[in-house]
Amino acid sequence: MLSRKFAVVSLCISFAARSSSLYAQSTSPDAQADKAPSTSDVEGNRTLLLRLADTYRMDWHPAELAGPDPVRRGYPAPLDSPPFPSSDYSVGGTPVIGAPDTQTYPLMQAINGNQSRVKVYGWLNGGFNASTSNKGTGANAPASYYVNPNRMTGDQQVLYVERLPNSVQTEHLDWGFRFAQLYGQDYRYTTAKGYLSDQLLVHNRQNGYDPVMFYFDLYVPHIAEGMNIRVGRYISLPDIEAQLAPNNYTYSHSLLYTVDPYTQTGIVASIKLSNHWLLQAGFSGGDDVAPWTKDATPTGTACVDYTWHKGGDALYTCANSFNKGKYAYNSLQGYYETWYHKINAKWHTDTEFWYMYERDVPNIAGNVTKPIAPEVGANGAFCHPGQHLCYAPEYAITNYVEREINTHNYLSFRADYLDDIRGQRTGYQTRYSEHLISYGHWVGSTILLRPEVRLEHSYQAAAYDLGTKKTQFVIAADLIYHF
Repeated sequence: MLSRKFAVVSLCISFAARSSSLYAQSTSPDAQADKAPSTSDVEGNRTLLLRLADTYRMDWHPAELAGPDPVRRGYPAPLDSPPFPSSDYSVGGTPVIGAPDTQTYPLMQAINGNQSRVKVYGWLNGGFNASTSNKGTGANAPASYYVNPNRMTGDQQVLYVERLPNSVQTEHLDWGFRFAQLYGQDYRYTTAKGYLSDQLLVHNRQNGYDPVMFYFDLYVPHIAEGMNIRVGRYISLPDIEAQLAPNNYTYSHSLLYTVDPYTQTGIVASIKLSNHWLLQAGFSGGDDVAPWTKDATPTGTACVDYTWHKGGDALYTCANSFNKGKYAYNSLQGYYETWYHKINAKWHTDTEFWYMYERDVPNIAGNVTKPIAPEVGANGAFCHPGQHLCYAPEYAITNYVEREINTHNYLSFRADYLDDIRGQRTGYQTRYSEHLISYGHWVGSTILLRPEVRLEHSYQAAAYDLGTKKTQFVIAADLIYHF
């Protein structure tokens, strides 16, 4: 595992160094001159590694420097980041219109002092869990992402190449893009059918690779207070949580997030009408499917975000995916409501509710003759006796309460409830509850440690430890190392 992580870092450094070289050549007055390099590539890489080491040293032992807040259009950011994943409440499908790009990264600092708008960065993420479930592979499910009990895992090793559009200015069009690559156990949750999905759906590999995001952003300043158009494969719009480890408060995910859609491939427009209102409309091929698969179907998205109390409160209402609703690979009809609330300077809370369903789901309850086989990778449902197909709904709610101790430490409290009415999402027809306490500790702004304790219960069926237990207790922790 260590050798693999070292290989990933080496690849990233080499790629970024090459990108930096090309960037410097394209911007230098002598770019057209045919000059031999003054030092060897080996010496250049050695110098880059020394600068990278110095960047980490300064991050872990920073000088106390205060500077002016960056220019921003709109309400001030409600949260501090770090310690929290973002200074703004989560709204999918768009960068925060009017917010500046203030992110810096160790690798880019070593390359060019974080001066270029095209950035290469990422992280290494691994963890462990100790669980009361013990029957082997998959026994922690539906807990995620640590699906396998009592193991150390390489959860996700991620490399980003991106450029963010400048949406603070209102004078001209601007553009951006992101290409995010993920390798590790977590690909099991990000996989979309048609994007290298045989790794999971055919071979069931423990670790795999997923090009989890690739999209282009176009920022249009002269429509209302600004519009962003995103085209490509992007994270499904609503949700407090996201697939990528640094975007979450905790190591593990809520049951609510585990069973809902992850990505869509299509187009979404986000229009900022005012400091209060954001409208979004999109069109895709469906949830977690590539447009060229047989499961793809024209799917709409419509969301509205209302912000008040000078940015302290936000209500995000979203019809994430709506179409004919007929059973297919993750052909979910999803309707969401998320409320973000800043209590005071140290406390805030996030609450999310959704209702989802599919129609004409094959019956797997064993109470019908000549049952219809479910699609590979898509569960059937526990229908009433005599039904070959049935309507399969589920609903869930989760709440986070967050306490900032200081800019390096925070606490998370999560309560979670899921009713899988026909067992179509988890494989068990039952209700679940989950409670979690987590602590986040930063070293500088580049290393995050997140220990947690989690207790969950299934009420109508034994859904844990491969269908043998109703209750599960887990102690776990992960480490995120940013580069």
